[in-house]
Formats: sequence, structure tokens, C-alpha cells
Amino acid sequence: MQSDGVSAIIASGAKELGLALDASQVDKLCRYVASLYKWNQVYNLTSVRRPDQIAVRHILDSLAVWQQVRGQRVLDVGSGAGLPGIPLAILMAGKQFVLIDSVAKKTRFMLQAALELGLQNVEVVQHRVEDYRTARPFDTVVSRAFSSIREMLQLTQEVLAPGGVYLALKGAYPEHELAELPAGFGVTKLVPLKVPGLDAERHVVCIERA
Repeated sequence: MQSDGVSAIIASGAKELGLALDASQVDKLCRYVASLYKWNQVYNLTSVRRPDQIAVRHILDSLAVWQQVRGQRVLDVGSGAGLPGIPLAILMAGKQFVLIDSVAKKTRFMLQAALELGLQNVEVVQHRVEDYRTARPFDTVVSRAFSSIREMLQLTQEVLAPGGVYLALKGAYPEHELAELPAGFGVTKLVPLKVPGLDAERHVVCIERA
């Protein structure tokens, strides 16, 4: 698919999500799609192969959570190819994003993408999340494809700032996972997401310390 087709998908989809992207943001998102498509042919970063589907299932799906992001520092746990961290960092240039993954090929891609796109607000960390510590805790900890909600909370509770929020991006309503929340945490919101062009259930679970 040509870049103008991907651009149209992203621009129109973002508008449906209530976002007014400028030309520079659309351009960076399109370049990110192109880079992910190129690297994916060698490094198998995602099972989504077509650029138009990457635009819907990765870019718009990541941007759909924008209203729930809180504060200035955001940690993307198990970021993989930089999702949702890189699309959100392009959208929210005033916030600082740390993207963490333990797999070298994934962090290499994220570093290259951040460099090519000039994302000064992105830091990429190759680390096991359970061993990661920081002197500056995070206002938002987001996860799109990292294990269960329970494990996410247990492994990252040391890096969440007071008053911070967890955002767990899920498909269907995660009834079983919510029944297994560890003590000391509570769901504050469960928001159904409508991702333009995606015929599938999506939810974001907002969790805070009780």
C-alpha cells in the first residue's frame, strides 16, 4: 500500500478518535509504519504484515488510549516494536516516554525508529521489567501485550508514582484477569475503545492503588 493510503487511514482514524494531528505528526506516524514494515520482513517484530493493517491494528489501536494517559512520565512495559509508546510519544511531545523490553532485536528497532523520527521524548531500555528501577517514578504505566494484569501490577509497582495509573490495553472484557487483581489495587475505570477500521473488541483497564 502506498504511503498516501496509510496517511489517509491514520489522519481519518485519528479524527474519529477525537485527535487533530498536524502534518508533521501524520508524517512521523507514516514513517514509523514504513520502518516497522521494513524491519518486520527480517526481524519478525509483529504478525501484522500489511502497512494498512499496521496503521489500523497498531497505530490507531495505540492512539485510542490517549485520553487515559496521565502526568508527564509514561512507562511502556513490554513495548515490543514500540507500541503503544512511540505513537503516543509522537502525539504527546510534551511527555517523557520510557519504552522497556528485554528482547534485543526489539530494542534495536525502537532505538532506530526514535532516532529516525527525532523523538527527543523517548528513552529505550533493554531490561527485564522485574529488575528495572528508577529514581523518577512514572505517572502512567501502560501495557499493550505484556502478560496478565496481575503480573503487570506485581512487576511494576515499585516504579509507579503516588497517584499514578496503570493502563492495561485488552481485547474482550478481561473478566478472569480482573477477578485476580492483587491486594492493594482497584479498577477505577474500564473503558470500551472503538478503534477505527478494527472490527474487534478493545478495552483499556485503568487501575490505581486502592
